Amino acid sequence: MNLSRRRLIQLAGGAAAAVPLAGCSELGDRLGDNLGTRSGSSTGSKMESELDVPDQFKVPLPRPQVLKPTNSDGTTDFYELTQRSAKVEIVPGHQTEIWGYNGTFPGPTIESRAGRRTVVRHRNELSVPVVVHLHGGKTPPEHDGYPIDYILPNSGWKPGDSMGGHEMAPGNTSQGTKDYIYPLDQPAATLWYHDHRMDFTGPQVYRGLAGFHIVRDDEEDALPLPKGEREVPLFICDRAFAEDGSFRYPSADHNLHDPGVTGQFSNGVLGDVILVNGAPWPIMDVTNTRYRFRVLNGSNARRYGLSLDPKPSDGSSFVQIGSDSGLLGAPIGHDKIEIAPAERYDLVIDFSKFKVGTRVTLRNELDNGKLGAIMQFHVARSASDDSTVPSRLADFEQLDRSMAVQTRQFLFGQGVSGGKQIWTVNGKPFDPKRIDAQPKLGSVEIWKLVTDVHHPVHLHLAHFQVLSRQGRPPSARDAGWKDTVDILPGQVVEVLAKFTGYKGKYVFHCHNLEHEDMVMMSNLEVV
Repeated sequence: MNLSRRRLIQLAGGAAAAVPLAGCSELGDRLGDNLGTRSGSSTGSKMESELDVPDQFKVPLPRPQVLKPTNSDGTTDFYELTQRSAKVEIVPGHQTEIWGYNGTFPGPTIESRAGRRTVVRHRNELSVPVVVHLHGGKTPPEHDGYPIDYILPNSGWKPGDSMGGHEMAPGNTSQGTKDYIYPLDQPAATLWYHDHRMDFTGPQVYRGLAGFHIVRDDEEDALPLPKGEREVPLFICDRAFAEDGSFRYPSADHNLHDPGVTGQFSNGVLGDVILVNGAPWPIMDVTNTRYRFRVLNGSNARRYGLSLDPKPSDGSSFVQIGSDSGLLGAPIGHDKIEIAPAERYDLVIDFSKFKVGTRVTLRNELDNGKLGAIMQFHVARSASDDSTVPSRLADFEQLDRSMAVQTRQFLFGQGVSGGKQIWTVNGKPFDPKRIDAQPKLGSVEIWKLVTDVHHPVHLHLAHFQVLSRQGRPPSARDAGWKDTVDILPGQVVEVLAKFTGYKGKYVFHCHNLEHEDMVMMSNLEVV
């Protein structure tokens, strides 16, 4: 399929076609301040709120509801979720319309057991098609959330209605409801589920379509890590608000029938209010004990540099025990850890290193002012603590360069025409009919990922280990099995990807959601 002229004009803001991409360093220099990029910051443009930004550290940290199964049998747990609009209070004193799973933002947390099948029935009560992707899941292709495998609105979707502003037949489309089947033949990990509709992932996730999916197993359960109330998911994202309290997002079409964003926002949308679990700059009372935080960057484009203020009396601020796709082999200490969109870090903070009464701010070192803080912990009281972080966490298979049977290179960069832009992989926009890589099932490959500006690159199905950055060993934050890697401007990052699970067609793409919607995505087919 050739990208239709109509769709390309809409996405590129008037450009008729993409031209070949300039070299990475040249393009990075040429784009410069126009993209708002600098080493360590985010690629995107800031959307300013029209209402007064709320005060910090006033709202208690909420926790997403844990969804209960509607039924269970010897092999399977069954869940149901309805995607619908709802009015919720995010900014105190204002109502915000969200699109939420069961009408909540973030959506309910699903907890599954490794090796036990989970079936989630999604019902679409919204006005547009949706797609659901279990991010980090090893999932058969028909249940992975391929971008044109739509769930059409339950109220109907006429044949003449736009499927995203392009002349494209939908894929494996369902009317009203769809059952997603997840075998979860994978170890314990912090996964998340979110919308993945072709051309509209950015605005639909921004409106609220995202939630945690936590996989547990016996190996993790046996560890003496913090549990129960001291295991806390943190869904961090940024949003901007209109004067009436609604989310402010620069969609070219507010009804989300035609794709695209206005002006410079194709570079990425950065909000000016930081939310954690749907609350602005919240505060959490903690005891002087260890806590485990499952940290997810659910932002469209913003990166965060996590640190603690004040720092603990001794030792590291954070002890990392897990990455995107599961536990590390051994813990790693960090005083600062950068997290890009879609990345997850499993971190332990020991609040016994602070005096009772201390207020500890989780800071964002990549920004200043209010955006330089994320949330606050109040060490409110003393308590006993029998948790520890053992020196060995999990059996961990370390991949080696010699295991690779193939090396591939992918350039994530901008295609420019007539002063307008689209985002491409190897100079090509996404085409559902074009296959750009065919790894063999069970094989290990080296993927060399090259960027112009910041691009967090996500592979569906395949988990990987970072092999090198700029020809040097990876950083400490690259440790473990990952499904998303943060690549800084002009970098070359090598990853060792292992293609286990299922044969079939999947995608890989930039997880700056505006870049993804501006066709920075490609197909891989496991054969």
